[in-house]
Amino acid sequence: MSTDNSLLNAVIGAAVTVVFSFAGVSPLLGGATAGYLERRDGARIGAISGALATLPVLMFVALAGVLLGFLGFGNVFNGIVLVLFAALFVGLYVVVLSTVGGVLGVYLAEEFRE
Repeated sequence: MSTDNSLLNAVIGAAVTVVFSFAGVSPLLGGATAGYLERRDGARIGAISGALATLPVLMFVALAGVLLGFLGFGNVFNGIVLVLFAALFVGLYVVVLSTVGGVLGVYLAEEFRE
């Protein structure tokens, strides 16, 4: 199923990332799915897929930060700094692994060409 719509392939890859979020390498799987479907320019499509998949993850991190603030763990400034660092780390983790997955997906698509 090779489509010409890059955004659709990126959304499918992001959905795979979110569905398999219980696995630590889910961004790699989502990026590989997007790269396999795109069959060209895997790094770009993997990065787009990772950026789209980062949005639900960042919402979860922000919610966790707000809940920790309401429960009274530490002061507000430390909570904001912690949430910002967590969001930066999670965002980089997801985008980088999705980019690598996109390259791997294109490689697999070329290797197992129909």
